[in-house]
Amino acid sequence: MNVPTDRLYTPTHEWLKLEGDVATIGITDYAQSELGDIVYLDLPEPGRVLQQGSSFGTVESVKTVSDLYSPVPGEIVEINSALEGQSELVNSDPYGQGWIAKIKLSEKPENLLTPDDYKAEISK
Repeated sequence: MNVPTDRLYTPTHEWLKLEGDVATIGITDYAQSELGDIVYLDLPEPGRVLQQGSSFGTVESVKTVSDLYSPVPGEIVEINSALEGQSELVNSDPYGQGWIAKIKLSEKPENLLTPDDYKAEISK
């Protein structure tokens, strides 16, 4: 599984990449492979305020529907509108063009996994 070292991870298979006080988030390569072909994403509107760990949308695949959980507390400042017509980007490029949202942090996130911790988590 691809686990880039320039990000942090959650036990619920979201990743985040911090750039100043904005975190770009998405789901991991492991998550997209377990879900199968992604056919639809229900994403929140920018401006929505999230608590760390709160559900903010869903990913629908040919197998199931799964909740998306915010890895950080803050306000959604942007969503990846390209996913509205090309949800398969999450499958083909989960760490690049398949990013889901950008969140402006309201406080420092806690309890995130390092790449090595996440690799250990998914190898159980």
